[in-house]
Amino acid sequence: MVSALKAWAVQEKNGLKDFVLAQCKVAVVLAVAGFGNIWEPSYPRNDNHNPTIFWIVNAFLAVATYMTWTWKASSAGRGAGAGATPRVIMLGREQTEEWKGWMQWAFIFYHYYRVYYVYNEIRVFVSAYVWMTGFGNFLYFDKKGDFSVERFVSMILRINYFPLLLSFCLKVPLELYYVVPLHTTGFVMTMITCYVGYQLERKLGLSYWKSRTIAVALSLLAHILFYETPAKDVLLLFSDEIHFRFQADKYSAWMGIAGGLLWGKVGEYMQWAHGFENEQRRRIASIAQFSVGVALIAFWYCLFGHIPDKFAYNPVHPYVFVFAVIGWLMIRNCTRYLTECHSTLLEFLGRNTLETYVLQFHLFMSHNVQHIPVIIPGSGADGSAVIRFLNMALCGGVFVTMAVWARKITVATQMSVVDLVKNLRGTTDTSRTVVVPKQVGESSDTLSDAKKEEVVELTKLEDGMSNEVPHQS
Repeated sequence: MVSALKAWAVQEKNGLKDFVLAQCKVAVVLAVAGFGNIWEPSYPRNDNHNPTIFWIVNAFLAVATYMTWTWKASSAGRGAGAGATPRVIMLGREQTEEWKGWMQWAFIFYHYYRVYYVYNEIRVFVSAYVWMTGFGNFLYFDKKGDFSVERFVSMILRINYFPLLLSFCLKVPLELYYVVPLHTTGFVMTMITCYVGYQLERKLGLSYWKSRTIAVALSLLAHILFYETPAKDVLLLFSDEIHFRFQADKYSAWMGIAGGLLWGKVGEYMQWAHGFENEQRRRIASIAQFSVGVALIAFWYCLFGHIPDKFAYNPVHPYVFVFAVIGWLMIRNCTRYLTECHSTLLEFLGRNTLETYVLQFHLFMSHNVQHIPVIIPGSGADGSAVIRFLNMALCGGVFVTMAVWARKITVATQMSVVDLVKNLRGTTDTSRTVVVPKQVGESSDTLSDAKKEEVVELTKLEDGMSNEVPHQS
């Protein structure tokens, strides 16, 4: 152990030096957050109720999205050879980050401007985040087979390191950052589910589909036995807030797992419907897909989303939010062009959602999200709309800058600690190894290079360090 510690301490990269430097930097971020959290003058957030400005800032975002809209043609993948058919990828890395980015924007400004009547939509956005936890981690574990200690430590640090420091240093109850335990639980549950499926295939010789279906079904059974029985009341030991939040998203991560299991079939459909072989079929599929997507969102809204009383909506939300999620994915990917495009601005915002989520309470707002800080004189509750808007923009600039820096610090800490664990365990770097379980009638050693690239492209979505890895096309 001593030799392993010494080896890590003298590493040129991701060693003790980088770890200590990261902790010095995070101390600065924590100090700024603590200072911002107690900033005076300020005024109660409820006095900032302004739906009109909420929609104006969303209109600004729409314009910025248009201005940063980027197109990149579908490619056939590495090793596919000249003349190979390009692949149509739904919900690739850039689009996933884009999705997270605009939902986070709406979530933060919903808090800032107290737009009560979009509560149900915001609840769908939160559940979509948790859905992505199950979805992305399922793809990672199922395709890479990486159930290592290093992977576990890496993701636990990525999700919890900065929020736990904030909670401790600012003396804030962790329930304020309720999404953090939701994501952590979703990650662990997904890892266990995938490990069960992996072992059923490797040890018992079950086919891919049988092993994964059994694992996902067992996971659902565990959820039902906990959330639909008095066992769920154990969450009250933490707090009433945790008890409510976990029940509001009790099946969100599991639905993401189920989506990940079916994602290969979705990819086959996308290639058939939006590929390059049949132009007429592509047009018909685009219209039909868009129409079904709109119908699913309308179904959610007309039957559930329009309910004005959140206490009436909350009990049904865990079972119905997925209609809106599927509807959005169908609309967003209803043409091949849309699968090839994304907004670089929204992608940037999406890469920093964890840090913007926790820091919004202390820098964009203050006093644990209960107040609005007044930086520019005259921007109080009775100030002019222009001055208050400029004050919001100034706070937002500081807030986003600190969030981006906090993310970089978290990743540096994450990578240093993972390298320490590798040194202690004497393991090599397996975090990028692609291990693809056998499909029915398919041998893993005969996968094409294009198929392997698709696996990497999909599974790196929820990799805690994926954003530091250059995208390879």
